[in-house]
Amino acid sequence: MDIGGSGIKGAPVDLDRGELAQERHKVLTPHPATPEGVAGCVAEVVDAFSWKGPVGVTFPGVVTHGITRSAANVDQGWIGLDAASLLSSRLGGRKVTVLNDADAAGIAEIAYGAGRGVSGTVILLTLGTGIGSAVFRDGLLVPNTELGHLELKGHDAETRASVKAKEDGDLSWQHWARRLEKYLAHVEMLFSPDLFVLGGGVSRKPEKFLPLIEGIRAEIVPAKLQNDAGIVGAAMAARDLAE
Repeated sequence: MDIGGSGIKGAPVDLDRGELAQERHKVLTPHPATPEGVAGCVAEVVDAFSWKGPVGVTFPGVVTHGITRSAANVDQGWIGLDAASLLSSRLGGRKVTVLNDADAAGIAEIAYGAGRGVSGTVILLTLGTGIGSAVFRDGLLVPNTELGHLELKGHDAETRASVKAKEDGDLSWQHWARRLEKYLAHVEMLFSPDLFVLGGGVSRKPEKFLPLIEGIRAEIVPAKLQNDAGIVGAAMAARDLAE
């Protein structure tokens, strides 16, 4: 399961191949995105597959031991909530694990996608309603980095360089790519990564913006799992519950 600012989607996953086993089911994220409202949507998606096993759920914010600690693009009622227990209860007692959405996407890309076999520092950025981040050093995750909230020109970076910022500002690909380039340069200055992996729905259109980004030393590639990476990473976390 992948909870996003605009949509909530999920599917069973074939973890031998790192691919969705069935076509994903998606519903719109309720507004306001309260815990109870979102939990109901998660249950709707899970029930669409008649799934009875453990469930991995991604969340767009900091998550520690199943508790959601921040809520940038959802209702503030998530802050300090035992989200794993809430979702487990709503799903009839199934085992549930909750993790940061970008961390889940990064785990999947390291295991199956663009980061597989890459040594050094790899940073995955999910570009969508906000900007999520997952930082890896030699394949090991540093969780909950939330680099979308770095300051860029006096604002949260995601308010300048997310896909939502592009859409809200009706920006051309070139204009948006310049903003993204400045954000990547800032992240590169802080972390000196060997590789940037860019995920989210926009990863389906790399030819629209990647050729426009200049001056970044690190290699930049689109996520191979594209917008399914979060679901695959969540399923990987759910597998750990079953073992």
